[in-house]
Amino acid sequence: MSALLEIAGLQTAYGPSQVLFGIDLCVQAGEVATLLGRNGMGKTTTVRSLMGLTPPRAGTIRFRGERIDGLAPDRIARLGLALVPEGRHVFPNLSVHENLVAFAANRSGRRDPWTLARVQALFPRLRERASHRGDQLSGGEQQMLAIGRALMTNPHLLVLDEATEGLAPLVREEIWRCLAQLRAEGQAILVIDKYVQRLVGLADRHTIIERGRVVWQGDSATLAADPALWERYIGV
Repeated sequence: MSALLEIAGLQTAYGPSQVLFGIDLCVQAGEVATLLGRNGMGKTTTVRSLMGLTPPRAGTIRFRGERIDGLAPDRIARLGLALVPEGRHVFPNLSVHENLVAFAANRSGRRDPWTLARVQALFPRLRERASHRGDQLSGGEQQMLAIGRALMTNPHLLVLDEATEGLAPLVREEIWRCLAQLRAEGQAILVIDKYVQRLVGLADRHTIIERGRVVWQGDSATLAADPALWERYIGV
């Protein structure tokens, strides 16, 4: 069976500066996968290439068996890829309610789609803050809103870039709880985050990159058993 997402030989550059040098990465349906590495190693560029925001120069990206490298970002999104971007990027002048309903769709054809009520049940704070503008929310609330907004599209694959970056510990725990619930429901997820201790308990497989190249791939048991690997490629 083909992978839900399959990236092969991905090369991406910004002008004359090449950032990615042949990235390979797979995500299976219903699987949680990670993309790990220190800052500046190419994780966000990989996500930007996946979403059509920075088109790759070489390599292929297949999603549900269809090549998507070279497609426009809006078309990629309509195929059922949803991004929770680094920095959240909620609409500051729209209310929480408006931010959520503006993206309502059922792109994966789920029988039990994510609705406004389901998202508010997942993040009760969004119900409490429904009438507040995006720029009136805390960073943690904005992250909940960004995740809720992505879920409202009912994607085949949810991509989170820096899932818990800059969040208070209690809010971070709420995000981890959310991701665990999504995994239990069979949602495929690709997550970028630095908290390896939490990711080994959440994800099925991991890809570590350094300077735009894949340096390690494996499962959670193997990664958890090798802390030296964390220090070499992920630790600050």
